[in-house]
Parts: sequence; structure tokens; C-alpha cells
Amino acid sequence: MNQTFVEVMEECPIIAAIKDQVGLQRCLESDSKIIFVLYGDVCNITEIINTIKDSGRIAIVHMDLISGLSTKEVSVDYIKKYTRADGIISTKHTLIKRAKELNLSTVFRFFVIDSMAYENIRKQCETIRPDFIEILPGVMPKVIKRICQSASVPIIAGGLISDKEDVIAALSAGAISISTTNPEVWFM
Repeated sequence: MNQTFVEVMEECPIIAAIKDQVGLQRCLESDSKIIFVLYGDVCNITEIINTIKDSGRIAIVHMDLISGLSTKEVSVDYIKKYTRADGIISTKHTLIKRAKELNLSTVFRFFVIDSMAYENIRKQCETIRPDFIEILPGVMPKVIKRICQSASVPIIAGGLISDKEDVIAALSAGAISISTTNPEVWFM
């Protein structure tokens, strides 16, 4: 696990997740030190990452959302070789595995939609050993708490977090940080 990543999360637990150029410019005004990139394509991802890195922040690319990249491991090689990204997010275990081989930080994203997710998360974490897992939606404190108790990986709560109460509930349930596309939360 990337100790610096953890230290930054502990210092500032709100991760700005950006989905467009407006969000990119806005997040650079916030205190968020970690930026999740949820948009872009093979033609502009290097520029997006450079903007984030030049501001002294950690840049994590959501591989599943970058246009022009496939779900094959070579897309992670592309990110490693042609950008300054610190890590990736994905729902695909093959991409997480490849990123670990390339010494990129990894965030394995899970959508918790039913009780079968608990066992799936536990098994995937044991097998793939991501650095972090992101649970969506992040507004389920009881679910976050249960996953924190069974997972050996730090938890990031994301999705539908809209106010200070949501942030406090997720962190109190055991999440190390929260991620949100909501700029109002970035500036709390």
C-alpha cells in the first residue's frame, strides 16, 4: 500500500472526483489533495493528469471511464508510460492486477446492490489485494461498517455523498475517506 496516499487521505479525507474540465479547474481551488479523474480520452488524458500533477496533487485515473482505452491490461501500460498518474480506479480485476504489477496505486470499485456483495468484496480483496476499495453508494454507514470489519483493505466511500452529515457518517463508519463529484462537498 502507498503510505503517502494513506497519509494524504488522513490529512484531507475528501477526494475530489472530476467528470469534466469545469470540475478540473474547480477542484484545483479546493483543499483536496487527491483527484479521481472520471473523464477524458486517449488524446487528452495526459494533459488532464499533467494539470493535476503540476498543482502538487495525486492523480488517480478511472480506467473504465476513459474513452479509447480498452479493458485489456495494455491500457494500464499506456497510463503508466504516457501519463504521470499515481494510480487507477477500476471495476475490472485484470486492470487492478496489472496496475499493481506496474507499481501504480489501485482502487478497486464495487457497487453494493445486495447482500451477495459482501462475500464478493471479501473474495476479490483476498485474491487481488488492491490498495483500496471504493464502495458505492457511499451513503450507507451500516454497510460501510460491515465491509470495514471484514476487509483488510482501506475503504473509500463514494457516490451520492452530498453534505457534511454524509461525510461524517461514512468516516464514522470506518471509511478512510470519501470521494465525490459534488463541488460543494470539496469546499466544506
